[in-house]
Amino acid sequence: MSDHPIRSILIAGGGTAGWMAAAALSVAFKPHQCRIVLVESDEIGTIGVGEATIPPIQLFNKLLGVDEREFVRETQGTFKLGIEFAGWLREGHRYFHPFGRYGDDFGLAPFHQHWQRARTLGSTTPVDAWSLNHQAAYRGRFEIPTPGSGGVFSTFSWAYHFDAALYARYLRRLAEGRGVERLEGKIADVALRPENGFVDRLVLADGRALAADLFIDCTGFRGLITEALDTGYEDWTHWLPCDRALAVPCARVADPIPYTRATARPAGWQWRIPLQHRTGNGQVYCSGAISDDDVHASLLANLDGAPEADPRQLRFTTGRRRRAWNRNCIALGLASGFLEPLESTSIHLIQTGISKLLAWFPDRNFDPMVAQEYNRLVDAEMESIRDFLVLHYHANERAEPFWRQCRDMPIPDTLAAKMAMFRANGRLIERPHDLFHPPSWLAVLLGQGVHPATHDPLADTVAPQELAAILGGMRQVIDQTAQRMPTHQQFIDRHCRAAARTPIPLAS
Repeated sequence: MSDHPIRSILIAGGGTAGWMAAAALSVAFKPHQCRIVLVESDEIGTIGVGEATIPPIQLFNKLLGVDEREFVRETQGTFKLGIEFAGWLREGHRYFHPFGRYGDDFGLAPFHQHWQRARTLGSTTPVDAWSLNHQAAYRGRFEIPTPGSGGVFSTFSWAYHFDAALYARYLRRLAEGRGVERLEGKIADVALRPENGFVDRLVLADGRALAADLFIDCTGFRGLITEALDTGYEDWTHWLPCDRALAVPCARVADPIPYTRATARPAGWQWRIPLQHRTGNGQVYCSGAISDDDVHASLLANLDGAPEADPRQLRFTTGRRRRAWNRNCIALGLASGFLEPLESTSIHLIQTGISKLLAWFPDRNFDPMVAQEYNRLVDAEMESIRDFLVLHYHANERAEPFWRQCRDMPIPDTLAAKMAMFRANGRLIERPHDLFHPPSWLAVLLGQGVHPATHDPLADTVAPQELAAILGGMRQVIDQTAQRMPTHQQFIDRHCRAAARTPIPLAS
């Protein structure tokens, strides 16, 4: 037991990051053990583009004791089986990045190596036929497997689309119910201790001073505390050149599909996120390759329904803070860096930042070795995600100057090694801190036109007739299972349909 435990935590900023941190910390500490205060200003709106997630968010919600169906209902949520990429390889081409696995491993080689061998023997069936997520998604079907389902459902996984403002509101109720205090106020200054440069207190615009042992910076792109600590920033725009986004919600015009869609545009890409009450849309783009006016016109011309607000612009620099943990402050969310929402990792990075904090929680001595290890883990994960995102841009056959630049740019050595290995023999290098596992890399590598020259020689140990029978049996089970599922809308209507509510105004 530490002789110097943390007795007070001050979370600067609300929104998704702030209230995720508050809710998780309220599980870790009882109010008498540690005072947790969150300060936010109603004058400052949240960014709210992080409405699509990846499956690990299920673990975070379980940590909080959240009921899945209540959470979906309260956030106007829908379910997500993967991401469709339209036009990323070339115009008119589509592929799907599913959650979960392809088929099941057998023999002495991974499943995809057997599939690749079948291709050399004359099969033309795409690997998507062995993804339950893909087959369910394109049929518009979804269900949550019953406990102990096993079998084909062991390859199945899902995440969510939700209204980020409603999620923050939902978490706020949980956190305040467990003793977290919320203060209304706008941060005007960050006072540092002269003897060691640690954060001493935050000064609000009305003159109030807020002191704490540990500070968590959730102030978005501004990174108010992190900037005051002179943390520095590592710019990754030479790999991820998009630096702006335009976001707008539109009216729902059809039943929501159970997947996110990312559509390539001449100088970036457009997202489409279906919720129960509306559809979230936006374009991420490179300001040096297209004008703001052209993006504005393109976005509004490619909406499914009538816009429900004026498009709002976000400006960002892809990259990360040089230290997410600096002295007695930890930056979460946009304050720690930004890797555009291409693979829905923004909310996940908040989640893992919190998880790492709980795993390496300090005392008031703030051992620098603990902070160093936290930063090492954060950096490794962000670099892995960076490589995965760069792959989408780099491997393309599009003709526009922006896409040619992405195709010709030097890429990180770690990504180059993964691509070279896969091209040579179909093997997928997996590193300890990879967020995206081999099935995800397989989906994007194949989808972006990167194909192996040969397959694992151990796949040849299965006789051709046996190979055909195994693959055929798996495919049949997957097809039948997907077909038996209820539609996505039917599942929502039965289990987690949201009540009609007054929309939350978007930030200006």
